[in-house]
Amino acid sequence: MRLLIQRVTKASVEVEGQVIGAIDKGYMVLLGACESDTKEIADKMIRKMVNLRIFADAEGKTNLSLQDVGGSILMVSQFTLYADCKKGNRPSFIKSGDPKHANMIYEYTIDAIRNQYGVKVETGSFGADMAVSLVNDGPFTVMLDSDEIC
Repeated sequence: MRLLIQRVTKASVEVEGQVIGAIDKGYMVLLGACESDTKEIADKMIRKMVNLRIFADAEGKTNLSLQDVGGSILMVSQFTLYADCKKGNRPSFIKSGDPKHANMIYEYTIDAIRNQYGVKVETGSFGADMAVSLVNDGPFTVMLDSDEIC
């Protein structure tokens, strides 16, 4: 599982010209899933993401978590996080999870964040052609990879 987390002041996602998800302060998260991902792996990744201290405190130091600042998450599925660019110039996506499995991990992750941590989560539409807009705050971007975390 890979999570590309961007600290944002605002973010939104559109499908066919209609905004389907939008947040103010928080995280814009791109989630990629592979076949070996499980709910247990997702739980570890969620815990790490929600508890990251990447928001500034009163002294300007990154000591505050998403919950500390009352932030939200805009979660968008992104199979291209598993692009393999080793050979040639056309990426291979064979490492990405089967869409049915990846969607299960995506939906599980959204529900777990909402239910276990009480964080507001807005979403994209799994498998849709989406237009994502954001204002990256910092900019501050972090990649979490379950191969390194779990």
